[in-house]
Amino acid sequence: MNKREELLSKGNINNSLLKLALPATIAMIVNALYNIVDTIFIGRGVGTLGIAGIAIQLPIQIIILSFSLLIGIGSSSMISRNLGKKDLEKINYIAGNSFFCVSILGIIFSILGYTFTSPIITFFGATDNIFPYAKDYAKIMFIGSLYFPFCVSCNNIIRSEGNAKDAMISMIIGFLLNIFLDYIFIFKLYMGIKGAAIATILSKLGSFIYILSYLKSNKTSLKIHPKYLIPQKNIIKEIIGIGFSAFAVQVSGSIVTIFLNHILGLYGGDLAIAVYGIIYKVTLLLFMPINGIIQGMQPIVGYNFGCNNIPRIKKTIRLVIIYTTIITSLGVVFGELFPSGIIKLFNNDPSLLSHGVKALRIVILATPLLGIQMTGLGLSQALGEALTSFILSILRQVILFIPLVLILPEMYNLNITGVWLSFPLADILSVIITLPILKRQLKKLNVYYNYEL
Repeated sequence: MNKREELLSKGNINNSLLKLALPATIAMIVNALYNIVDTIFIGRGVGTLGIAGIAIQLPIQIIILSFSLLIGIGSSSMISRNLGKKDLEKINYIAGNSFFCVSILGIIFSILGYTFTSPIITFFGATDNIFPYAKDYAKIMFIGSLYFPFCVSCNNIIRSEGNAKDAMISMIIGFLLNIFLDYIFIFKLYMGIKGAAIATILSKLGSFIYILSYLKSNKTSLKIHPKYLIPQKNIIKEIIGIGFSAFAVQVSGSIVTIFLNHILGLYGGDLAIAVYGIIYKVTLLLFMPINGIIQGMQPIVGYNFGCNNIPRIKKTIRLVIIYTTIITSLGVVFGELFPSGIIKLFNNDPSLLSHGVKALRIVILATPLLGIQMTGLGLSQALGEALTSFILSILRQVILFIPLVLILPEMYNLNITGVWLSFPLADILSVIITLPILKRQLKKLNVYYNYEL
């Protein structure tokens, strides 16, 4: 048993979870800062319409991310469970098929996106004022989509091996490059929003190069060989089945964002779209630590489910709920106490500040509850429960949020305030529904464990 397998299956659970979750959490926070810093540079170097422009482009990024996670989450779950079964040959086929899939996806997104940029951003809600900013940013970003899916998917695979530190390093490289290049292209070369997009795709390229070097090193147990890249129908089908919930989470987020951009334009105009662009980036900083902890949890759950160590799974889940609740609670307290300081980071426009402070305070109210909902989703993915994970993935953003955002603005003439209130109400309702599902999952694990014994 190597050190990675020992980390997953033996020793203090708290230490194992921290060793896997801490690098993943740092990586997720870095990813959130990646987006926040980019928006700050654009807000201060381009202005409010620049922020609105990248808010319009946001669904495009989410769609690309969703397909990348479809492959990444599905393959990482399979790899973790097959590590527990010691099936190394199948692990190589899983990884090889995932590499094949994300390469095809990157080519498709890049060609179609670059060719049809204008109609895409119009459909996504760009107003006449925002259109040129969104187009300039999106067109360049589509070039980088050649290798974006590979980076996202491979980071999940790296974590599934227990090498969360290397996944973290790849993201930190991109983050540091992005800060430096944003400053150069926006404030020194005066390239505006185009400069921000070029900085982003070049910084992602840095992460891509690091991942390639990792795959060629002796740090990984994966073997890269042409025979493993040949598509295997049964493997790809299972990858998609497991990863579909992660895909649904992101796609539903994209659908909601497209829908929301139109609703915000109706009730609040360009300013409301810019406010949401900021709030989305800020709330990423709250959600990413949760995602990091969940990603640290999944290899432990998958491996121990594979070798039928159910008590270790249950103890891990309890720790995850505690950690996610504490972290998000601290984040919300900070957001509620210092909302104006947060908004001012992006732009000093008085209108943006007054609208942004009110909206931010409302949107983040129920965030501390979401650790429970996301733990239920992460557990379903790790156990390979495709249907349950799919339902939980669309519950908050589609099943609950969209009806609320249609109804609340019209109630008592709430208008834009009703839009912002839809966020915490959807959060609360999703947790109420997830709790019995999570209890059922834990009860099912008990039955499985007793049966095997």
